[in-house]
Amino acid sequence: MKSIKSLLIAIAFTFSSIVYATNTNPADKKISSTISQEIQKLLKNPNFLVEKDMNVTVRLTVNKRNEIVVLSVNSTLNNYQVEEFIKSRLNYKRLSEKIDAKVYTLPVKMVSKK
Repeated sequence: MKSIKSLLIAIAFTFSSIVYATNTNPADKKISSTISQEIQKLLKNPNFLVEKDMNVTVRLTVNKRNEIVVLSVNSTLNNYQVEEFIKSRLNYKRLSEKIDAKVYTLPVKMVSKK
C-alpha cells in the first residue's frame, strides 16, 4: 500500500512540474496574434487566381525599424507566383506594435474561391 501511495505521489509531482514548465507567457501569444492579424490583412485579395487550397509556411523577422522582412516562403505546391505575392505584400511593411526582432514562423492557408 505504501509503494502505491509513493508511486501516485511521484506521478502527481511529475505531472505538476510538466504542466508548470509548459506554461507560456501571455505576452508572447498577444504578439503572435498581432502579427497574424496584420499579415492576414496584408495578404487579402491576391492578384491571381488561387486554384487549389494550399498551405504556406512563411519565415520572417522584424528589423530595428519594426518592418517585416520575409526570409523564406515554402508552399505545398512550390508555386513561384505565391512566393512573389507574399514577399511583395509583406517585405518592409511596418507593424503597428513594437515587437522583438527574432525569427517567426507563420502558417498561411490560401483558400480557393469555388
